Amino acid sequence: QVQLVESGGGLVQSGGSLRLSCRASGSGFSASTLSWFREAPRKQREWVGHITTDGTTDYIDSVKGRFTISRDNAKNMVYLEMNNLKPEDTAVYSCNAYNHVLTKDYWSKGTQVTVST
Repeated sequence: QVQLVESGGGLVQSGGSLRLSCRASGSGFSASTLSWFREAPRKQREWVGHITTDGTTDYIDSVKGRFTISRDNAKNMVYLEMNNLKPEDTAVYSCNAYNHVLTKDYWSKGTQVTVST
């Protein structure tokens, strides 16, 4: 069983930066694609971006050039660096690990990010 616990959310002014971290316990981290999702009030959860097992990243268009996902397999950590934050980035952010060997999904509980004008 894998547990994901994120940290780093909070309140930031428009144009500011935050870094979210997500720590995984258990095995299989290096065999997992790691993703970040967000859910804004009154909106469906949306995929923000991911980093694959070989380090390839991809992002939703609205965050390209502002957000960066990285991973540290030695520490079982995945990060979401968010720069030039906008009020529309306000949401609960969750990390997800998809283990390709076990074909299983694991989710964190989520952390609130609020961007004020």
